[in-house]
Amino acid sequence: MTLTRRRLLAIAAAAAAFPGAGHAASWRGRAFGADVAVTLRGRPGQADAALREMQAMIRALEARFSLYDPGSDLSRLNAAGRLEDLHPWMAELLGACGRIHRLTGGRFDPSIQSLWTSPPGPVGWERALLAGNGIVLAPGQSLTLNGIAQGHAADRISALLAGHGFADTLVDLGEFRASGGPWTLGVADPEQGLLGYRTIRNGAVATSSPGAMRTADGRTHILDPGNPQAAARWSTVSVEAETATLADGLSTAFCMMDRAEIAAVFDGLPELRRVTLVSPGGDLETLSG
Repeated sequence: MTLTRRRLLAIAAAAAAFPGAGHAASWRGRAFGADVAVTLRGRPGQADAALREMQAMIRALEARFSLYDPGSDLSRLNAAGRLEDLHPWMAELLGACGRIHRLTGGRFDPSIQSLWTSPPGPVGWERALLAGNGIVLAPGQSLTLNGIAQGHAADRISALLAGHGFADTLVDLGEFRASGGPWTLGVADPEQGLLGYRTIRNGAVATSSPGAMRTADGRTHILDPGNPQAAARWSTVSVEAETATLADGLSTAFCMMDRAEIAAVFDGLPELRRVTLVSPGGDLETLSG
């Protein structure tokens, strides 16, 4: 079956952000099957060109990473089992997948999509071969980038806006990428509701809630690659990091990792700032480096 990674109540649905007065523009639209919101402060009257270019970039990003567009690079890779001459965006994102896979002991694994095909294919990022400027999947294997592509897209859009001179922006693709600030966001859980607030500057926040969407047989949309029947350890995980790519991938994996395993990821990873964990019972705990 095919699953969409719901935009998760993640960090309070409306981006419970308090951007303050004087922002130049805001934009809302759709990308990767969900709502997108962008807020810009400063440079009044100069937002139109930046927002037009941003919308073109969103379409281009979907053309690379969307699991639901049969013509996307990802869909072509899954259909053929290989992809040559990777676009630089795809090459960079697959490199990030490998890094987060290693950091999380394999809990982050794009080949988890193989479990949703019929018949199920083999799971294991290490089975995929990245060679030269191409990638070859194991026979029967398929990938999803739903646990990281939105964060990567948020980073790219944030950089584009900075290139237009906007130093104070908040990009919401379900995962948040902030430049400037401060920006205040609410931390929400599907069962417990709004639990508190986080203030970020020049960084990212991504949130995963396994119970936000379930399959017909009751399984959550986030699975442990090594033990797909295992229950998620956390009701919600919110990760603050320097980039939304990193925060997005880690928040997905941390749902299946215990406290000690998550704490160990901080070692040697200065880009990771803070992790908020919500237990199935609603208890909230914060880890930081």
